[in-house]
Amino acid sequence: MSDVINICFHGIGTPQRELELGEDRYWISVELFHAVLDEIRTWPSVRISFDDGNASDLEIGLPALLERGLTAEFYVLAARFGKPGSLSESDVRKLHGAGMTIGTHGMWHRPWRGMDAETSRDELETARQRIAEAVGVPVDQAACPLGRYDRQLLSRMRKLGYRRVFTSDRRRARSEDWLQPRYSLRREDTVDGLRAEALVGPGALTRLKLEAVGVVKRIR
Repeated sequence: MSDVINICFHGIGTPQRELELGEDRYWISVELFHAVLDEIRTWPSVRISFDDGNASDLEIGLPALLERGLTAEFYVLAARFGKPGSLSESDVRKLHGAGMTIGTHGMWHRPWRGMDAETSRDELETARQRIAEAVGVPVDQAACPLGRYDRQLLSRMRKLGYRRVFTSDRRRARSEDWLQPRYSLRREDTVDGLRAEALVGPGALTRLKLEAVGVVKRIR
């Protein structure tokens, strides 16, 4: 089983909506976005994704991907369809029509860890169905909002038939694993820093610590 490096983008350029607390850290410049794409396209095994369903996914992200012959997975929020600064239902169909994969990021961008039964249905089932109806194909991949998860959540997602689930744990993944950690781009990141962290990788001790954090999250 080979390793894969999952790279995740959020907003690109100037936000067109009011951001949530702390969200601005994950909005990066167009210049950094293009530079990262140019860097990672040379890496041996990379998977690209976008979270939150921002309008910049279509306006900036898609043209840059197509120009470089790249594909990506877009994890969108059902309740934001058509809202200012967010993708509409027709937008996700355009992404899918261009060869991109559409997954679910839930309904309202709220943590999935510790949800009650009603919230869980809303986030994991209703949102998924709404997104599937918008794009016109089944949705079987998900990205956990804010990177939060635990054993109970993962167990429920397995029962609901999710084929692959993405987190925000900053480490490499094994390509066929059901749970996939990702490196989310932040405004302070640089191409050199990302290369050192993700491609070259940390030392053995740091790598063991990162893997241990993931184990704790899965069993708690």
